[in-house]
Amino acid sequence: MTLFAAVAGGILLLVFAMQNWSSLAEARKLKNPFPANAETIAAGSQIYTNHCRSCHGQYGDGKGEKAAELSTAPGDFTDREKMETQTDGELYWQITKGRLPMPSFADKLNEQQRWEAVDYIRTFAVKSAGTKP
Repeated sequence: MTLFAAVAGGILLLVFAMQNWSSLAEARKLKNPFPANAETIAAGSQIYTNHCRSCHGQYGDGKGEKAAELSTAPGDFTDREKMETQTDGELYWQITKGRLPMPSFADKLNEQQRWEAVDYIRTFAVKSAGTKP
């Protein structure tokens, strides 16, 4: 019976992972309906301060005051190379769905707020452009 439960659990995890990846592939194609401008970035800054800063840090470098308590290091938004490989849709999807230890923000932020957070998060890589090779 234990072997059956382990196999069944493995199959369920595999199905979930495959659905998760296909959802991410679809998310890559999403276009931000709230393009970055002074208004969306200001709104995103407030959202980031209220919901993201404690883990991702004041400068978006993943070094927030709670970062050391987490099982996985928070993302570093100042990493230009990594940020250039992610579409706005992928970032939006990550904010929406979460992944442990990061919670889902689907119930905490509305769609516009999640897109505004994406707009603001993008500013960290731009700010770091002068300091990284």
